[in-house]
Amino acid sequence: MSRWHIAFLVSAAIAVSYLDRQTLPIAIGEIQREIPISNSVKAFLDSAFLLTYGLMYVGGGRLMDILGTKRGFLIIMVFWSLACASHGFAGGVIALAASRLLLGVGEGGGFPAATRVVAEWFPVKDRATAMGIINAGTGVGGVIAPPLIAAIILNVHWLGVASWRWVFFITGALGLLWTVWWAKIYFPPGSEKSDPAPPRPVPMRELLRFRETWGVIGAKFLSDAAWYFYMFWLPKYLLDARGFNIKAVGAVAWIPFAAAALGCVAGGGLSSWLLHRGHSVNVARKIALGLSAALMPWVMLVPHVPVPWVIVLFSLAFFGQQAWSTLVMILPTDLFPKHTVGTVAGFVGLGGALGGVVLGQLAGYLLDHGFSYTPVLVIAGSLHIAAFLLILATVRSLQPLPLRLQFLPT
Repeated sequence: MSRWHIAFLVSAAIAVSYLDRQTLPIAIGEIQREIPISNSVKAFLDSAFLLTYGLMYVGGGRLMDILGTKRGFLIIMVFWSLACASHGFAGGVIALAASRLLLGVGEGGGFPAATRVVAEWFPVKDRATAMGIINAGTGVGGVIAPPLIAAIILNVHWLGVASWRWVFFITGALGLLWTVWWAKIYFPPGSEKSDPAPPRPVPMRELLRFRETWGVIGAKFLSDAAWYFYMFWLPKYLLDARGFNIKAVGAVAWIPFAAAALGCVAGGGLSSWLLHRGHSVNVARKIALGLSAALMPWVMLVPHVPVPWVIVLFSLAFFGQQAWSTLVMILPTDLFPKHTVGTVAGFVGLGGALGGVVLGQLAGYLLDHGFSYTPVLVIAGSLHIAAFLLILATVRSLQPLPLRLQFLPT
């Protein structure tokens, strides 16, 4: 199997994860017919997912470094698919929160696993393109989610079970199907049957002693705060502020995610093109990051434009965000050896999830206390610029960091 086939295989897993996490935001209107959910409660449910997602980003990354990519990815995919299906049995907010917590536990290992796959299979010059293909799964999952979930809600009423419950059962089953594919065909490079024995893990304190680590974590905290707000609140914004129904949401909410998929490929492709043109890794990554961040402030205009332009501006933001995200996720592979990448990617993901919790809670509070979406969109539109400035200040040069010799594998 070629390395590019591997990239598409992992991209499919990321697509499933984004399909799964969009189930609640899109089906929220139907769920509210049975279970009362205010804006603050919705923010609580989003935070329940993000808290365990962020914590298990670290735990999942460490799991990848200990168990190896094949075994680790298989375990987490089975877990999160069952957690997604469990939403369909919920009878109240507490049960929904428990399912969101479990979904976060499982999905937290997804991107650390993806980052390890890139470090294992791809040379430096191709890593950004590979991560772009993998990260494009976020857009594919987001494109599939609105029309698929709307179709299930409108048409699936099997066995007298509410249609919104079938949303979770069906999407959970898709994840389990992917695990069969993964178990059958994935093997790490240089191995025909199993993962090679992993090297001795590097202590976390060694990885956290570098300002570059904290700079990337902080940048992810800022930028993912905006991203999770867009992803989790776009359907509700269309329902509440623009008068959409579930059919209308299904018809247009996929468009920004299609732009996100293009952004993944564009951001990674631009960085790789600059490398092939002779620029250094430092220059290639930062030019692409800066251009991506420059696209984000336009989202501040959303409350002031007609509906067609709302979709255009959100599409621009989704494009810029996922171009940015592809590049930020590749930075650990530029700074650290491959046997530590899962752990470092886990710390970075934890930072992003915590950012999503903070902005999500703020959004829920403001919306339930008489504020419009305008102040939240102003905050969200400024965060990528702040994140880029933080990277410039803390990651002066993108080159391998000097891990102390006693922590290097023997």
